[in-house]
Amino acid sequence: MIARHFASHGVDAIYSYAGRTDSPVAQPLPTRVGGFGGAAGLAAWLTAEGMTHIVDATHPFAAGMSRNAIAAAAATGLPLCAFERAPWEAGDGDDWTHVADIAAAVDALPEEPCRIFLAIGRQTLSAFAVKPWHQYLLRLVDPPEGRLPLPDAEVVVARGPFTEAGDLKLLKSRRVNLIVTKNSGGDGARAKLDAARALRIPVIMVDRPVLPTRRVARNVAEVMAFLGHPADLGV
Repeated sequence: MIARHFASHGVDAIYSYAGRTDSPVAQPLPTRVGGFGGAAGLAAWLTAEGMTHIVDATHPFAAGMSRNAIAAAAATGLPLCAFERAPWEAGDGDDWTHVADIAAAVDALPEEPCRIFLAIGRQTLSAFAVKPWHQYLLRLVDPPEGRLPLPDAEVVVARGPFTEAGDLKLLKSRRVNLIVTKNSGGDGARAKLDAARALRIPVIMVDRPVLPTRRVARNVAEVMAFLGHPADLGV
């Protein structure tokens, strides 16, 4: 979304991502793929490319990259703004258990076998291998490469945004009775939570990692203001 907005309003920017997705969505900006070599490498790249601002639009759980961006901003003196979706909040009818991290989510799983929808991506699946008696449902953007670390798991390959109707069908058909998810926020992945409320399925919600204080924008208008563009370009 933000890349399209930048491109349509003539913002001179480079879009960078780690390259962990096999088939990323094409972006309408010049793009680079891969890491920088830590905060020092990022600072060196920013200086070499003559960057004037940093917009950290990474996933809320990409804490390592966000910390590197904060450190690189301090080292270069460049202004930094994080474009971050507001976290989800429980409402009437929701049954959420908040945990601090993936390890705590594993600890919070029941000892009795159940069917669990692991809506956490593929990077931290191995942590759940210590409880192999559960049946796990995984929804991934790309088909898994090699053997999964979970002995009893089904993979659904799909890319959001998802709908409540679609997730109701998924949860019912797989007879899911527990969901584990990260509090990434936004509308594209919220459908499973609305479906869980409708079906009275409990949710283990992994809270976001704690990061140093930084400027945060909740919408594109706030990002455009950070860049010094007229307010009417941010809508």
